[in-house]
Amino acid sequence: MPSKDTDTTTTTKETATEERESYQPNYVLPIEKWDFIDYGTFEQILEMDDEDEERDFSRAIVHGFMEQAEQTFKEMRACLEKKDLTQLSSLGHFLKGSSATLGLTNVKDHCEKIQNFGLGRDETGTTNIEDPEVSLTGIRSALDEMTKEYERAKLHLTEYYEGPGNKQS
Repeated sequence: MPSKDTDTTTTTKETATEERESYQPNYVLPIEKWDFIDYGTFEQILEMDDEDEERDFSRAIVHGFMEQAEQTFKEMRACLEKKDLTQLSSLGHFLKGSSATLGLTNVKDHCEKIQNFGLGRDETGTTNIEDPEVSLTGIRSALDEMTKEYERAKLHLTEYYEGPGNKQS
């Protein structure tokens, strides 16, 4: 029977490993296994690189999206302060398109929720919401979740393009 110290050490090591894995992308998984991206869509972007091993074209598209997304998040937060539902809907729609182009499905889904809430509908777009405060609360929640999903995608994509050995598997 293992001693208490061995059990504690094993548990501590397992916890530390789990914590690291929850904050760092799992680079062992090939890109087509990432759960935040529609690989078929992203693969179309990668195909535009042709024979370019540095992936300059797709890299520029991804980095351009990141800059655009971060600016849009700032604009959304400012619109939340002003309670500008119309502009929030517009920004959600805008970012939905560019995230869909890259295949960032989770980001796209949250953008669609923001778009719907901004139009005074529920997150699915099927039921009207009469109280603007309910819509604003929904937008805050969707924006928070979208930001988390974006950060996760950004971490993986940055590692894909810039990481050790420029991993492209």
